[in-house]
Amino acid sequence: MPKDHLNTVFKGALILSISSLVAKILSAVYRIPLQNMVGNTGFYVYQQIYPLYGIGMTFALNGFPNFISKLVAEQPDETSKSLIARRAFHILSGLSLVVFFGLQLGATWIAAHMGDVNLAPIISAVAWMFVFMPWLATGRGYYQGKFLMGPTAVSQLIEQVVRVAIIIMAAYFSVRLGWDNYRMGTWAMSSAPLAAICSSLIFTAFGLRYLLAPAPAPTHPLPSYRKLTKRFVIEGGTLCLVAAVVILLQLVDSFTVMRGLVHQGQLPEVAKALKGVYDRGQPLVQLGLVVATAFSATLLPALTDALAKRQPIEFKRQTQAMVHVSLALSMAATVGLVALMPQINRLLFGSLEGTTALRIYIISILFAALITTYTSVLQSLNEYTAMIIGIIAGLATKVLANYIFVVHYGINGASAVTVLSLAVMFAVMWLGSPEDLQQVLLESGYLIKLLALSAVMGIVVILSCHQITALVGPILANTRGMAGIITVIGVLIGVLVFVAGAIYARLFTIREWLVLPYGKRLIKAVAKGKEHHS
Repeated sequence: MPKDHLNTVFKGALILSISSLVAKILSAVYRIPLQNMVGNTGFYVYQQIYPLYGIGMTFALNGFPNFISKLVAEQPDETSKSLIARRAFHILSGLSLVVFFGLQLGATWIAAHMGDVNLAPIISAVAWMFVFMPWLATGRGYYQGKFLMGPTAVSQLIEQVVRVAIIIMAAYFSVRLGWDNYRMGTWAMSSAPLAAICSSLIFTAFGLRYLLAPAPAPTHPLPSYRKLTKRFVIEGGTLCLVAAVVILLQLVDSFTVMRGLVHQGQLPEVAKALKGVYDRGQPLVQLGLVVATAFSATLLPALTDALAKRQPIEFKRQTQAMVHVSLALSMAATVGLVALMPQINRLLFGSLEGTTALRIYIISILFAALITTYTSVLQSLNEYTAMIIGIIAGLATKVLANYIFVVHYGINGASAVTVLSLAVMFAVMWLGSPEDLQQVLLESGYLIKLLALSAVMGIVVILSCHQITALVGPILANTRGMAGIITVIGVLIGVLVFVAGAIYARLFTIREWLVLPYGKRLIKAVAKGKEHHS
C-alpha cells in the first residue's frame, strides 16, 4: 500500500474514531438527565424500546456501512463503485421496508409480549427510522469504501446531537406540561427518525447522483442481485450481529424482565419502576466501554498495516498491546465502578435503589471490552466462525436463563445473566481463536498481576470511602453533593493506586504505556526517578 494512501487511511480512521467516541459519550450521558427528569417509570418506558432503535442504528452506522465499504473497495473503477452502491441500496431498501411494516403492523403484538401494550405507539414511532436506513448505510459505506471518513463522521455526530436534543426537550415538556410517561416516550423515540432525516442530508448530493439518477452502463461484470443478497445476509449480517451484541442482550431484557417481575409477584407499576432502576446500568456500562476500548482502538490501523505487510511478529505485538490495554482499562473501570457504586448511584440517579444489581451489571464492561477487542482482531484475520458461534451461544444463554433468573432473583438475576451471557460469548471466541491469540492473555503472568493489582485498588477505594463516610457522618454522606465529593476522591485514589501498582509490577511494556494518555510523560518521569536514585 503506497505511503500517501496509507496516511489517508490512518487519518480517516482517526477522524471516524474521534467522532464515534464523541457519539458514544453523548449516547451514554444523556440518559442520566433523562432518568432524573422522568423518574424510574419514565426511564423504563424509554429503555424498553431503545434496543429497537439501537439495532437500527447498528445497521445504519456500523454493520452494513462496513460491509458496503468492502464491496465498494473491491470494485476496479468509479462506475463499478457507484453501481455496486446502487444495488446495495436496492437490497437494503427491501430489507428496511420489511422491518418497517413488520414493526408497524406488529407493534401491539410486540408491546404485549413485552408485558405492556401501552408501548405500541412508541414502537410505531421508532419504526420510521428504518425507512432512512438504506440511504444512510449506503452513503456511509460508499465514502468509507473510498477511504473518505469525513461524511460518515459528520452524519454520525449530527444524528446523535439532534436525537439527544429532542429527547431532552421531550423530557422537559413532559415534566412541564404533565404528560404521561407513554406520551413522553413516543416523542422521545420520534427523535430517531427526525435525527435520521437530518443526518441523511449529508448524503443528498451522493444519493441524487449515484442512487436516483439513471444508471450508467457497467464497465465490468457485477455480482447478481441473488449473489449480492446472499453476501448481505452472511457477511453483512455477521458484522451487524457483532456490532449489536450488547443491544441484543438489552432486547431480551425488554421481553423478559418486566414480565418476570410481574410473575414474581410485583405489581405492574412496581415492576416498571424496578426495570427503570435496572436500566440505570446501561449508560454506566456504555461509559465504561468508551474508556476501555477508546485507547486500544488507536492500535487498529497499526494492526491492519502489519497484516498488509505480512509481519506476523509485529502483528502479534500490536495484538498483545491492544488486548492488554483494553483488559487493564476495563478491569480498572469495572472494579472502580463496583467499589464506588453506592456513591455513583446516589450522585447520578438520586437514590441507592438497585445498587447490588448495578454492581453485578457493571462486570459486563470487562467481558464486553474483551469481546470488542477480540472481534476486531478476528475480523482483521477474516476469522468469523468463532465470533458467530460465540454470539449465538451467549444470546442463547440470555434467552434461556433470563426469565427464570428474574422470577427467582429479580433484577439481580437479570444482571447476573447478562454477565454470564457475555462471559460465554468471550469464552467461545477465545477458545475458537488461533493459539497465538489465546496466549496473549496468559503469557508473562500478566493476568495474575492485573487481578492482584485490581483487588488492591478496589479494597483501598472501598476503605477510603468508608473512612470519609465515618468522618462526615451518615446524614451528610447520604446527600448528593457529598456523594459527588466521595466519588471524585475515590476515583483519584483508584487511579493513583492503579498507576503506581502498574509501574511497580511492570504490568505494561513501553509500547503499551505509549498508547495510554500521558504514558510518554510517565515513562520519562519513571526513568528520571531511577537515574536520581542510582
